[in-house]
Amino acid sequence: MARISVTWKKSTIGYSQRQKRIIESLGLRRLNHTVEHDATPSIVGMVNKVSHLVEVRELD
Repeated sequence: MARISVTWKKSTIGYSQRQKRIIESLGLRRLNHTVEHDATPSIVGMVNKVSHLVEVRELD
């Protein structure tokens, strides 16, 4: 299964509580924090909802 790297790049101040919870559920704890996940449909869906706040890279 493909892996993706998700980096939190923009603050959630001024955004909805739902988007803040998505950032937290992805495992991101602070700005510029990076986590790796399998590219499952649920993870990809969460990343799409906060794509304006994160940077995503596909890992080999």
